[in-house]
Amino acid sequence: MSHETLSTILFVVFVAGTLAITFWASRNTKSASDFYAGGRSFSGLQNGLAIGGDYMSAASFLGIAGIIALSGYDGFLYSIGFLVAWLVALLLVAELMRNSGKYTMADVLAFRMSPRPVRTAAGVSTIVVSIFYLLAQMVGAGALVGLLLGVHSEAGKIVTIIAVGLLMIIYVVFGGMKGTTWVQIVKAVMLMVGAALITLLVLGKFGFNLSGLLGDAASASGKGEAFLKPGLKYGTDAQGVWGKIDLISLGLALVLGTAGLPHVLIRFYTVPTARDARKSVMWGIGIIGVFYLLTLVLGFGAAAVVGSKTIAEADKAGNTAAPLLAQQVGQDIFGDVGGTVLLAVIAAVAFATILAVVAGLTLASSSSFAHDLYAHVFKRGTATERQEVVVARVAAFVIGAVAIALSIFAQSLNVAFLVSLAFAVAASGNLPAILYSLFWKRFNTAGAVSAIYGGLVSAVVLVIFSPVVSGAPTAMFPDADFHLIPLSNPGIFSIPIGFLCGYLGTILSKEYNAPKYAEIEVRSLTGLGAEKATSH
Repeated sequence: MSHETLSTILFVVFVAGTLAITFWASRNTKSASDFYAGGRSFSGLQNGLAIGGDYMSAASFLGIAGIIALSGYDGFLYSIGFLVAWLVALLLVAELMRNSGKYTMADVLAFRMSPRPVRTAAGVSTIVVSIFYLLAQMVGAGALVGLLLGVHSEAGKIVTIIAVGLLMIIYVVFGGMKGTTWVQIVKAVMLMVGAALITLLVLGKFGFNLSGLLGDAASASGKGEAFLKPGLKYGTDAQGVWGKIDLISLGLALVLGTAGLPHVLIRFYTVPTARDARKSVMWGIGIIGVFYLLTLVLGFGAAAVVGSKTIAEADKAGNTAAPLLAQQVGQDIFGDVGGTVLLAVIAAVAFATILAVVAGLTLASSSSFAHDLYAHVFKRGTATERQEVVVARVAAFVIGAVAIALSIFAQSLNVAFLVSLAFAVAASGNLPAILYSLFWKRFNTAGAVSAIYGGLVSAVVLVIFSPVVSGAPTAMFPDADFHLIPLSNPGIFSIPIGFLCGYLGTILSKEYNAPKYAEIEVRSLTGLGAEKATSH
């Protein structure tokens, strides 16, 4: 049996299983609380697994392994950034958001402010961040199928992207948060088992000698000792000082962006108590921490066993490094059949990863559209819960279609890099508004709107005029060149702009609601009154 046939069978089994879960969940999704927050019925461990499933995306599994395999030490900085980011989410956001909100990020922001402008800004920001993140997952799906099924034509990859898009829409429309959460739990377990298996096989091949593995990776990369030192991707002589600034910018976006990601924030609403919110983040950190340590072995293992040149030839952004490693290690240890089986297993896990994450992202953006924009902005709070859920399901179709269309143009970009852009937008627009809202007594409507739009617009504009979109061989439009700054990661400029806009918007406006701040301060710190917020 060929690896194409085997991986297709495994993938079909996974899809059938998760669709069964989704339709089971649809029978138990009766209210808006069920659709948006899974009825707040998940334990700390279950939600921790789901957080891991939501966060360990195709970018983590395929993209980071690829960047490490091609860029060595500089690629590993992505792993460190993604992991450290969880400390910010735990210390500053998780419990406070759970205590203060109802279904979306905007519930917290609009609590003591004029709701319509704030909900509009938060809704727009949520959808933009989610679409950036969705692009990464869809591009990963296209690259994966190209390798697995031998489909290297543009048409084949486009068909794959459309298929993944349709599946994610089905998960959200029918399963809501309950179905999506269970899909993410199943996927998190599969991903951890798959990554641990390949890691053990790679380490076993090198006699569990990490030093030997790194030495072979450096030799096979064609870059020698430079592969294990900073500077291959960022801070090269050609980039000069801009390369170093780009690296700092990347780190800022990764560390601060997690606490502003809409699909991560809504996970805190699925648990019954603040204690469970803390527990779920602790479980999430443990699962994610182990996983990112595994990506170190996967990335350097791919460079040592497969070779950087072979990886780049298969996919110039490196997105197929982990599956190629699985195939090669399997062949070396178990023969051709072993290589076929391992490649099929890792491919099925990667597909599971993509489907679970896109479902979470689509749910976050469609929920925000229905709950924030439709119910509170367009209908001014008069919409029924049933109407909200119907609109959320329609929005899932529309957002899915937009993501599919944009993904077709972004196929040359590394998926980990695309995700870092989503982090930059989240850190620039959402995080300043969330932190000011929770911790600054004087903060008001003008400040919230200014922070979100200021950070969002500055990040997106900087990306448009960067080498990501034009002026580079791996750009979205490689034949055009309208880039103005040699900076791929906008965070170092856009994050301070977001905080500054929030500050200026606040002090230039006279609005101030002291009683409401006192109420949200008590609620966020103690959870007192949170039940009231979640029941009406």
